[in-house]
Amino acid sequence: MWYIPIFQRFRQLLQPRRRLAIFEACLIGLVSALAAVLLKSGVGLLGAWRVQTSVLLPAWFVLPGIGLALGFLAGWLVERVAPETSGSGIPQVKAVLARIPIALDLRVALVKLVGGILALGSGLALGREGPTVQVSAALAAQLSRWFPTSPDHRRQLIAAGAGAGLAAAFNTPIAGVLFIVEELLQDFSEFTLGTAILASFIGAVVSRLLGGRSLDLNLALTASKTEFFVQDIPFYLVLGVLAGLMGALFNRGIIASLTVYRRSLRFGLPARVALAGLVSGIIVALLPLAFRDNTGLREILITGEASWSMAAIAFISQFILTLVAYGSGVPGGLFAPALTLGAALGYLVGMGEHSLLLPFGIATGLPITYALAGMGAFFTAVARVPITGIIIVFEMTTDFNLVLPLMIGCATSYLVAEKLAPGSLYDKLLAWNGITIEKAAPAGGIMTNLTAKDVMQQQVETLDTEMPLDEVMQAFARSHHRGFPVVEDSKLVGIVTQSDLLNIRDRNLANDTPLRQIMTTTPMSVTPIHSLSNVLYLLDRYQISRLPVLDGRKLIGIITRGDIIRAEADHLNGENATPRLRPEPSYVVYQTRSPSIGSGRLLVPVANPETAGILLEMAAAIARDRHYEIDCVQVMLIPRHSSPSETEVRTAKSRRLLRQAEVLAKKWQIPLHTQIRVTHDVAQAILETINEQHIDLILMGWKGSTSTPGRLFGDVVDSVIRQASCEVVLVKLGTTPHSPVQTRLIASLPTPHSFNRWLIPMAGGPNSRLAIKLLPALVTLGNDPQIRLAQVFKPSELKPDMSVSEQAIRQLMRRRKLSSTVVALPVQADSVAEGVINLVKTEGYDVVVLGASHEGLLQHAIQGNIPEAIASGVESTVILVRGAINK
Repeated sequence: MWYIPIFQRFRQLLQPRRRLAIFEACLIGLVSALAAVLLKSGVGLLGAWRVQTSVLLPAWFVLPGIGLALGFLAGWLVERVAPETSGSGIPQVKAVLARIPIALDLRVALVKLVGGILALGSGLALGREGPTVQVSAALAAQLSRWFPTSPDHRRQLIAAGAGAGLAAAFNTPIAGVLFIVEELLQDFSEFTLGTAILASFIGAVVSRLLGGRSLDLNLALTASKTEFFVQDIPFYLVLGVLAGLMGALFNRGIIASLTVYRRSLRFGLPARVALAGLVSGIIVALLPLAFRDNTGLREILITGEASWSMAAIAFISQFILTLVAYGSGVPGGLFAPALTLGAALGYLVGMGEHSLLLPFGIATGLPITYALAGMGAFFTAVARVPITGIIIVFEMTTDFNLVLPLMIGCATSYLVAEKLAPGSLYDKLLAWNGITIEKAAPAGGIMTNLTAKDVMQQQVETLDTEMPLDEVMQAFARSHHRGFPVVEDSKLVGIVTQSDLLNIRDRNLANDTPLRQIMTTTPMSVTPIHSLSNVLYLLDRYQISRLPVLDGRKLIGIITRGDIIRAEADHLNGENATPRLRPEPSYVVYQTRSPSIGSGRLLVPVANPETAGILLEMAAAIARDRHYEIDCVQVMLIPRHSSPSETEVRTAKSRRLLRQAEVLAKKWQIPLHTQIRVTHDVAQAILETINEQHIDLILMGWKGSTSTPGRLFGDVVDSVIRQASCEVVLVKLGTTPHSPVQTRLIASLPTPHSFNRWLIPMAGGPNSRLAIKLLPALVTLGNDPQIRLAQVFKPSELKPDMSVSEQAIRQLMRRRKLSSTVVALPVQADSVAEGVINLVKTEGYDVVVLGASHEGLLQHAIQGNIPEAIASGVESTVILVRGAINK
């Protein structure tokens, strides 16, 4: 269609950039004001019709009937179309700003608008300010979807919409900004304040114009009716204490009301709201005529026209009516009820002071002053926003005589309420619904709160000090890394980068020059507890791209600029803040520890006594070669409905198996740690062990096939291969006569001749290098082993290139302990899997070692790239190696 490119170009022009922030803020302020005026007008018209009808017809029939009918309609609309609109709306907005996944869009705005008009127009004792905030925030969220923006920018626009909604509802632009900063977003950044101020200003101005109020501020309107004397201070302190007490009680009452409705009265939302409308209508019908209009009742209190009995009845009735209404889940807010309750409470305190001091001829403030101060004090006790409480009443009255009474009352009520029941009502409402918002991070964000250990790559590809120059260059050619740590006995001794290789071009070094002669011998490094800000400073200070992370002298990871950027991106996208349902972790019921004297750790999960012996023998060979310790874990499954930390299990059989492993480890003189874990999921328990014990390599058995649909190696093995960051060695034990594993118990060691003939398919790259690196340790299981490095070629290739195998032979022969015969073997076949399988079957190899590193075993198998096909196609022992994954 011809107009699509034009629309796309228009959207591109409106992409959120800083220069468009003014336009965005103005647009949000405008739509928020329109929504506020529409909600106010709708509630006013419907409420006026209800009051007028109750005068013309019997109130005991009209008020309960209208409450029942309109309440049912409001509840039905909310339940069927947008359940997110239930309640005040401010807790939902606060949750969205905390990156909790709650819907906030045009659908929510429309349902909240219509549902709020129906519910509030029915006479329920709630306010329209909370719904206005949610409607405005939802409209801002929808605008941010129409014009895509970053997650952080979107949060600021939603917050600006919420502030504009509050400003438009009360005609208080400053209070709208402060409410964002003090309660919702708690962000003082320049952009947040700028958009919030502009949106709130536009919202308040448009609301005043459309609402019929002039922009002129008549300071004399209330100045002549309010007074403040020094002798009033004790009574304002009393007002603050009472407001704090009653505000804390009010908050607990709201939670109790929700609990009664939803757990004791098991009705649907329409029935609950209809019941609330019916009960409210009956109560209001029994009260004087002034109580039928909630806004008018508050105006009577703050103009000084009420008697003490009317103020007392107003406080008690509004307290009860608000609890009755809000607990039902009706779309209505708590701002207006809190202000009305505060006005009634303050009016009573003012009249009490007047009665006490007037007989002594002492001048006192008028009850109207106490009523206005009480509004701010009670609002503060409920929402726990003292600054907003002071400003909102001041902006509504524009009376400077109220500043000191408001400060005294709000500060006192805040301290008392916070002492009795810490936390704002909105946090408690979220917690009641199972949503907990973590406190905002201190200034500095992730750069000061995260450490190198939190974001480093735990598995690092390293080079040996004796590696020749030509292999170093090949390592750089095969990898995307720009530098490699150089280790000796698992301790960092240097680092080599592309810059080092460029600097030696003119030195005419031989290809067999060892790496120790060209590496940087004193590399800059960091510890695991270095903050990201310190890491970034070192990267910039020394103009380097990566830093090794050392625990003492042991290399435990590496951190790059890219790791820091990814951490920042995850933070901005809210990945670390979104709550996730996690399975219950496994529980350790038994463990033994040996001295930690190794340079790394190797994990062996054991389950079958008939195969555990050979797995432990292989683990011992690798541990001796790499100076590793061995962790041996036995996993016990329990039903899903049981808790791993509370379920009683019998560990006698498992402990016998582990004690036999300890006997073998003592014979091999290798440190061995054991543990028994209770879990719902074996793979989860193994992965938790890998993370907790900082495992460098895991050696697992595999039966050679799986019956699980959609799985290549089985549930447990597939999960470990996908998620374990350490090296993975997967062993399928052979069933040929040369491999007596299936008939040998753990107490017996495998006979040497069952691991004599070794075949390693060579294809070049990191896959083959991993197999070659592991081979010198494994061949010690045999007696005079013979090693064949096979390269598979197409039958059409007349002169195969054996350079890969020859290079691997040189690498193997450099190992001082390797005395085996190593021969390169060319193989002609149409596919690698076919050639290897035929070679194993015709020449009777005992063991086949296959490497599969960076892409992972699963991806190799899915793409038909030999590992699973060969392992399933031969009866010999097959060892699959997957390299460490950088996370």
